[in-house]
Amino acid sequence: EVQLVESGGGMVQPGGALRLSCVASGFIFRTDVMTWARQAPGKGPEWVSVIGVGGDTYYRNSVKGRFTISRDNAKNTLYLQMNSLKPEDTALYYCARGGFQLTKISQGTQVTVSS
Repeated sequence: EVQLVESGGGMVQPGGALRLSCVASGFIFRTDVMTWARQAPGKGPEWVSVIGVGGDTYYRNSVKGRFTISRDNAKNTLYLQMNSLKPEDTALYYCARGGFQLTKISQGTQVTVSS
């Protein structure tokens, strides 16, 4: 059974930072492209960042230069380092198997950016 478990969310002030983690199980993590996605209140889901099997990365324009996606295949873990957070980054963040995928199979982790 495929499982994805996110952690690391919380409430921070604008300009703050958080590091999200996603522990994967039930599939061969190192052979899959992985996506971080988010869904803000009242809005549809959107992809945030994608990392390929070889470490190639992709970011939506609104997070470029602020977020960094990475993976540790030995730990079956996906990360998202988020710096210079803005109120518009407030959302439920979740990881997804595959590139640019928005299918949510996990609980996600809430990120709230507010002063």
